Amino acid sequence: MTKIALLGAGGKMGVRLASNLVGSVYDVDYVEISEAGKARLHDAIGARCTDQASALESADVVILAVPDKLIGTILKTFVSDLRPGTAVIMLDAAAPHAGDLPERGDVTYFVTHPCHPPLFNEETDMAAKTDYFGGDKARQHIVCALMQGPDGHYKMCEDIARTFYKPVMRSHRCTVEQLAILEPALSETVGATLALALRKATDKAISMGVPKQAAMDFIQGHLNIELAVAFEAFPEGRFSDGALQAIDEAEPEIFKDGWLDRVFAPEAVLASVKRICKP
Repeated sequence: MTKIALLGAGGKMGVRLASNLVGSVYDVDYVEISEAGKARLHDAIGARCTDQASALESADVVILAVPDKLIGTILKTFVSDLRPGTAVIMLDAAAPHAGDLPERGDVTYFVTHPCHPPLFNEETDMAAKTDYFGGDKARQHIVCALMQGPDGHYKMCEDIARTFYKPVMRSHRCTVEQLAILEPALSETVGATLALALRKATDKAISMGVPKQAAMDFIQGHLNIELAVAFEAFPEGRFSDGALQAIDEAEPEIFKDGWLDRVFAPEAVLASVKRICKP
């Protein structure tokens, strides 16, 4: 049986993972240093924590459920104590892509991240429909990258990721660099920024006298069909001539020319993850 040490088990993400790992085919040691985290973990799954040194000594796999900016720092404190062949699973590509990981050629570095439940899905249960984060009721896709280590470790680590992110539909194999393009560049630098811009625009309409609920209902309904058209979930859908004219007029007003090339330039992505690791 594969032995796992889950570090940061009492944190927000750690408890999510622990809840899916408990009762699985894996033998898991839960490691948490804070008393609040220990209490949170016990309340969630009834588990007691294990001393870090003991957990690492027998671990085949170490999962780092810790903040992005601390991954490299924490890993450097114990990487020399790991047995050769141990796999280290990280939940974000920032530290790996930023070059923040300690060098040790005989351990595996694996990175995985959830895509989160898709906007257009087939969920019918209300609990699943409102599980926006995923890893509980709603199905989601995941992305994975083997940064270093034997290729045979990919499936082992992917199976573990499928377990702690379950229920999982598709699992996509990418490189660490590609994961960094997906986050932060695509999902946060662009996606989150535009999401907040949409909210600011809605608030502007409200400030001009549109009833708040009318504005909220109107933009969310229109986004539903507009995103469905843009992302091919509604293949027969088309933007109207009026919408296309508005888009052509708005783009140069809202976006600076060449913004895509600047945001996704490799040096820009690298600089972004470095700032995340060393804010």
